[in-house]
Amino acid sequence: MKKTLVLALMPLALSPFAMADDPAMFSAADVFELEYADDPQISPDGSRIVYERRSNDIMTDSTRTNIWIIDADGEDHRPLVSGTQSASSARWSPEGDRLAYLQSTDSGSGIYVRWMDSRQTGLVANLRQSPSNLTWSPDGRWLAFVMSVPAKAEPLAKPRTRPEGAEWSEPVKVIDSARYRSDGLGFLEAAHEHIFVLPADGGTPRQLTSGDFNHGGTLSWTADASAIVFSANRHDGWELESGESDIFSVSVADGELTQITDRQGGEDSPVVSPNGRHIAYVANANRMVAYNTEVLHVMGADGTDDRALTADLDRSVGGISWAGNRQIYFLYDDRAVRKVARVDLDGGMDAVVEGLGSTSLGRPYTSGSFTVAANGTVAYTHGTAYRPADVAVAGGRRAGILTSLNDDLLSARTLGTVTDIVYNSSVDGQEIQGWYMTPPGYEEGKQYPLILEIHGGPHLAYGPYFSAEMQLMAAAGYIVFYDNHRGSTGYGEDFAMLLHHKYSSPEDFADHMSGVDAVIGKGLADADNLFITGGSAGGIASAYAIGLTDRFNAAAVAKPVVNWISKTLTADSYIGQISHQFPGMPWEEFEHYWERSPLSLVGNMVTPTMLITGEEDYRTPISETEQLYQALKLKGVDSVMVRVPGSSHGIAGRPSRLVAKVDNILAWFERYRTDVNNNE
Repeated sequence: MKKTLVLALMPLALSPFAMADDPAMFSAADVFELEYADDPQISPDGSRIVYERRSNDIMTDSTRTNIWIIDADGEDHRPLVSGTQSASSARWSPEGDRLAYLQSTDSGSGIYVRWMDSRQTGLVANLRQSPSNLTWSPDGRWLAFVMSVPAKAEPLAKPRTRPEGAEWSEPVKVIDSARYRSDGLGFLEAAHEHIFVLPADGGTPRQLTSGDFNHGGTLSWTADASAIVFSANRHDGWELESGESDIFSVSVADGELTQITDRQGGEDSPVVSPNGRHIAYVANANRMVAYNTEVLHVMGADGTDDRALTADLDRSVGGISWAGNRQIYFLYDDRAVRKVARVDLDGGMDAVVEGLGSTSLGRPYTSGSFTVAANGTVAYTHGTAYRPADVAVAGGRRAGILTSLNDDLLSARTLGTVTDIVYNSSVDGQEIQGWYMTPPGYEEGKQYPLILEIHGGPHLAYGPYFSAEMQLMAAAGYIVFYDNHRGSTGYGEDFAMLLHHKYSSPEDFADHMSGVDAVIGKGLADADNLFITGGSAGGIASAYAIGLTDRFNAAAVAKPVVNWISKTLTADSYIGQISHQFPGMPWEEFEHYWERSPLSLVGNMVTPTMLITGEEDYRTPISETEQLYQALKLKGVDSVMVRVPGSSHGIAGRPSRLVAKVDNILAWFERYRTDVNNNE
């Protein structure tokens, strides 16, 4: 009897390209040496920037976060909180004389305050639960934060008393909530997120909000420090709603709630102006469709005179921040480039900086963040196709990139070259933007095997940013092609809505294949050596594609959905996914769900396929992978299943897992590269 081959974290076989010992090539070992900057926080006077410096630790197979500081002119770059324990969420006090941050302790999570003049640090709160959204009051006396509070849960049946000394199995778990598990967290204990305040010089945290609701997200103090403004869904049926929220304020003195907005849709991320007269926030209409544009609004502190400031932008906004009382800064993505812009209260808008990115090491997603000082100096994470994120400033004494966190490593490596390509989809002529990465040492006129790599979401976007995974593929001798197919963000609402009720479909498939043909048409890629891969929504698209074509030599389908009926009824995202991406419930729209499912096309599939998924994935459960794997086995299609023990949806979340993911994909593709047998 033939044994089933189930692989975990070891490569299927050693790639001849991976075996090449060329120190100039980017290698798997280099993944552990990468660093990047994140969460830059500029001081109130615009003179200094603290940021999270994230680096990989080969001994613990983890990413460690330390806090560093640098002057806005690029001088005096040094660590503030550095060591084996991660520290994060550094926030300046209003006067810039102190810094609050989070760090784990021996018994839980700690809130620390550092006095910048004396460099003394104090643990002002030691908490059992993990706090988030740390925020100073305008007078510097208080810190507000969000923390989970366990809820009281009554047993369904009274537990029986076991005899003394008896060893019984664990008691049953009774679940009655609609949101009972979350990818990366597993099964959730009954709890709700609440807002707390804490004296900035230490003391006892005091809970302000109450009720069986969650009060997470951005916290913003009123100018007189008497209340905190936040966003929440406090509807009675909130558990079965997705994308609904209103803006409230809560009194610091007595916890009294005041509702400021009350309408259909989501009002989120409120930020009070320094003088307390206005509240800026992000709103979306929450239409029951696949994509809703996030629009910047401003209103009076009491909710009156509400108006949209970016209604004509046709791009979703985020990261809003006031600079003074009349200008609001925000970020948005435009054709794969993340930008910072500002708008005044009359709607006048201009761009401030672009080039944010590369705070995602694995794949080249649009990413990055910024903060702005009162004088308009902006600190941001700057990324390129050849470097992970560094700290940069705009509008200060030295506008430009301040750090070079990876030059010590990457300046000694020959990386794949990334080139932009724009083409038209064969299905309807729609313009699509993509990129291709040529291997290091690329030779003009030579044709290379090509990997099509499809992004997740599907309402996300790739861009010209650093990607460790793609650089490893290019170093193995492949051209790597990726595109922002219809549905991708940063191209306007109409473009995003082209996938409404259509994912996956022959239309987005045509977007990918038209790009592959465009690269082949340039004489770069070998049409007889085509490969396809993608993760999450990209895994869905990869699986769907091999049901529509046999052009690919092999496929590596990562954490896919193959059966939308079973996925929506087993995954943690079922509430929002059903209401926004499908025309009705699975039992009402069975044919629609089945048409979107790659499993419906399995009768056409002949492409050798590797499937890889985390065993603790609750977003695209491994049962989805198992369905396609077993179907392919029944069909006699060459296939393997790679299971990642202990991993949730983010199968590349640890450095070794990122390496193992790419190693297994490349080893699988090497089996089907026709040029390998020719020793090319």
